[in-house]
Amino acid sequence: MRRLLDDVAAGISGHLTVSGPPKSGKTAIADAAVREARGRGLRVNRAFGRLVWDDHDDGGGPRLLVCDDLDWSGADVVAELRQRSSQLSSSPTAVLVTVTGQPPGHAVDLRLAPLTPAELATLVSGLPPDAIHALWLASAGWPGTALELAAQVTDPETNDTLVELALTTASRAQFLDRDVALVRLLEEAAARPLPSTVRARVLARLARELLGDQSTTGRRRALIDEATALARAAGDPGVTAEVLDCRLHALWDPAAAAERLTVASQIVGCARAAGDAATERRGTFWRFIALIEQGELDAAEAALAAYGRAGELDGDPEAGVVVLARQAVLAIVRGRFALAESLTREVAEQGRRIGLVDTDRLTATLTGWLALLRGTGADHIPPLMEMARRFPGQFYEATAARAMAETGQVAEALLELDRLLPAVLAGDGPRWLGAAADLALVASLGAAEPSTRALYQALEPYAGRLVVWGGANMIVGPVDEYLGRLAVRQGLLDVAAGHFDRAAETAERLGALPWLASILAARGRPGDADRARDITRRLGLGSPTTEEWILRRDGTDWQLEADAETVRVRDSLGMRHLRALLAAAGREITALDLAAGGAGLRAPATGPVLDDTGRAAFRHRLARIEEGLAAADRAGDADLAARLIAERSALVRELRHATGLGGRIRQQGTEAERARVNVTRAVRTALQRISSLAPLAGAHLQASIRTGSSLRYQAAAGGPERWRL
Repeated sequence: MRRLLDDVAAGISGHLTVSGPPKSGKTAIADAAVREARGRGLRVNRAFGRLVWDDHDDGGGPRLLVCDDLDWSGADVVAELRQRSSQLSSSPTAVLVTVTGQPPGHAVDLRLAPLTPAELATLVSGLPPDAIHALWLASAGWPGTALELAAQVTDPETNDTLVELALTTASRAQFLDRDVALVRLLEEAAARPLPSTVRARVLARLARELLGDQSTTGRRRALIDEATALARAAGDPGVTAEVLDCRLHALWDPAAAAERLTVASQIVGCARAAGDAATERRGTFWRFIALIEQGELDAAEAALAAYGRAGELDGDPEAGVVVLARQAVLAIVRGRFALAESLTREVAEQGRRIGLVDTDRLTATLTGWLALLRGTGADHIPPLMEMARRFPGQFYEATAARAMAETGQVAEALLELDRLLPAVLAGDGPRWLGAAADLALVASLGAAEPSTRALYQALEPYAGRLVVWGGANMIVGPVDEYLGRLAVRQGLLDVAAGHFDRAAETAERLGALPWLASILAARGRPGDADRARDITRRLGLGSPTTEEWILRRDGTDWQLEADAETVRVRDSLGMRHLRALLAAAGREITALDLAAGGAGLRAPATGPVLDDTGRAAFRHRLARIEEGLAAADRAGDADLAARLIAERSALVRELRHATGLGGRIRQQGTEAERARVNVTRAVRTALQRISSLAPLAGAHLQASIRTGSSLRYQAAAGGPERWRL
């Protein structure tokens, strides 16, 4: 920086870009530059967040331009700096820019690093070595953070500064991320001999801070179990409330919604008895989450309002942002999209103003789900995959797969399903239930039976619940809807109907119109599609289906036109069966009828294919044919003999068809089973061929065709209003 000022004093313009995270000393360097420039008699201009130029400079001599915390997004700042510097010949100019991070493609001249313990000791002189070591751990060596923490240390001569900082330092990590410095601090504190109540608090906080690390599940439980036992033995209500709050974070079992509600009440009661308003608010928020999980939205909204009022009374700005974000979630659930967008903007504005670390993720979640509902979620897939890279083991790829499926990239989504399913089935945590539901939706569009069965078994214990992500960051419908989709894929139509009915009842009760439209479109009973279209039209989402798809015979092939997909499919028996099912949409056709190539051939489920009367008629006709053949031979009538021989051959084939081994009469059930197997195989082969050529149409047909003794095309979501055949 001094060399930059030396150059400008000599008439040479230049620039210096300094980068580093918050609290790294960027502003201190800029302040020092301003002081030194003024001490040298240079003119100084300073701005925040933007480059400041005086295009009408009067040539008044060398100067320093300082831009603090510049936003890198948009133009190439370095290119602009170089261009401007070369143009400032009348007034030599030194430009000092401070930035956070280094976006791709931009050069940084000076990148700040943390202080060493020895360097930190010179910054906070006067503290004992143990206190300096604790400050270095807690701040990760960043000077601004270290100075702030040093001001909070009460009495470093008599108190254990390391333990004090371990219990009071705010985490700088986003939800499910890991504040490495704080974890190191807590680990050192936990290794020291401590009073039981202090040890309980340290262990509980360490368990909470390890939540985002999937490899620490067993250790988190051991830590929090010890902390809980210590707190309960001590009988201190404040410590008990704090430890129980950490327990709900550290374990976060998706199956424990009822337990969460009970523990939330215990946290509120203990915190109130201890006069701990902050922990009492956290207990109220846990109550909100548990009520949401159990589908009690009205009671949950009351708890959220109480949480917000308490935060306002206690002067907690973060509580206000949290309330706005959850109100936006509830607005999305009920289809109040304009309100949700307005609340999301408020979340972004207020969250950034108070420095809430999760602001960007909160707003990205809200805008992403709004986009998915509107069918424009493709742009959110790359950010989700980036989140998956940053937060391994938290299943962001599952939401990306859902976004792929809902924007027509079904084949890619099914590949992600195959990659993710083992990890999700073995996983847990605050994002697990949402990830399993996302994969269930993908699986319903064309996954193999083992995958759909495994997901059904994983989700079945949560029937009757809502799919809630984390701390109600998003709610994406009743679990029963996803179970219904998986049951349909497995051919369990009666089971699916029960799930869809319960899901529709839940959506109706909660006024969750977007969910209701999705459930009705998937259930597919008479009138459901019309009602789903009406709801989506009134919500401004457009129709859930395209107006018309085409499947028609074109020479020796079939031509399929489905939205942007136009393909030719080789003729086969399965394609002809498929055409018959589409022509009778919503109605069942027996496999026997399809095998025979028409309707009206339905046979009873049991009984012989040919009864006694039929067999007697066959024998009588064969006897008459033999008599006719003898007469034709005597008369020399070759044409009559040929016709009678052909008729006899046909009758013999029919008799063989109606009898089994040893001449026993074949039962009708055997024929029906053979037709079921053959027709199902032919239809599935045709659907696989279509899926390989037209993934979107194939996924819709795979989800819509019910096979078995009777077959039916029942349009699932994502297909056309009608078929032209």
